[in-house]
Amino acid sequence: MTVTAATGRSPKRAPRPVGREGRPLDHGAWFLVLPALIPILVLSAGPLLYGIGLAFTDSQSGRTSPTQWVGGLNFQDLLHDTLFWDSFRIGLVWAAGVTVPQFLLALGLALLLDQDLRLRPLARALAIIPWAMPEVVVGIMWRLVYNPDAGILNESLRDLGLGGGRDWLSGIGTALPAVVVVGVWAGMPQTTVALLAGLQNTPRELHEAAAMDGAGAWRRFLTVTWPALRPVALAITALNFIWNFNSFALVYVLTNGGPGGRTRLPMLFSYEEAFRYGQFGYAAAMGCVMVAVISVILAGYLAGRLRGGEDA
Repeated sequence: MTVTAATGRSPKRAPRPVGREGRPLDHGAWFLVLPALIPILVLSAGPLLYGIGLAFTDSQSGRTSPTQWVGGLNFQDLLHDTLFWDSFRIGLVWAAGVTVPQFLLALGLALLLDQDLRLRPLARALAIIPWAMPEVVVGIMWRLVYNPDAGILNESLRDLGLGGGRDWLSGIGTALPAVVVVGVWAGMPQTTVALLAGLQNTPRELHEAAAMDGAGAWRRFLTVTWPALRPVALAITALNFIWNFNSFALVYVLTNGGPGGRTRLPMLFSYEEAFRYGQFGYAAAMGCVMVAVISVILAGYLAGRLRGGEDA
């Protein structure tokens, strides 16, 4: 320890910077974060910034002349592209049509799996099977289910005397609802797991106290279960909406955007512009619009969470 000659006391050290909770900040902790931070910057932030820059160019495949900076021309063309806005509307309908029933069915399944049932571990394992299957496999499996000639759906309808033989994935009025059903089935397990975890963190004593006060099952759900489950429900619903809006593989395998563009989601439309027609700059502009929409949704969700935290 060093001591000053004049006073014989050790010199005062400069105070360490502190965080919001009053704890000192350890700058060495950044080195522990770097192994996870570097792949995010290289594989996520880097391509995102490159794509934003590409949206302001006339980049095309197969051209011999250098790529030129065109400013906002791609975005101006996008404003008048009715096909893109039709796909954008279909994407919103698809995302909402999958997210809402997905949440409601998952909530019911989570409430059921939270009960003290026989073979409950087996039921929980079976419930997450669709989550463990790749989207391409799910799409191929459901194409077989919807097969107009030998699919199990049409065969069941024929056995019940309800007709059959309909091509569900090629019909103008049935393609989007058929794909929505697959999206709900494929995404419901992850929502169920999240809600089930929230249910298991709810103290049982609160349910017992409400039951002793004479509250019925519905009343206990509204006053005990839902307030404890609401943060998890809001988080998983926001994430599901974003995931569903960005869907690609499932719809690509099922319908490839058909028939007549009835299931052409924005991601599919951008993919076709980039890799079928070679319009890389224009496709990048579409991606920027989708990123902006997702950012607005995330901002609204985070603002709601912050207001909820302040109210609490």
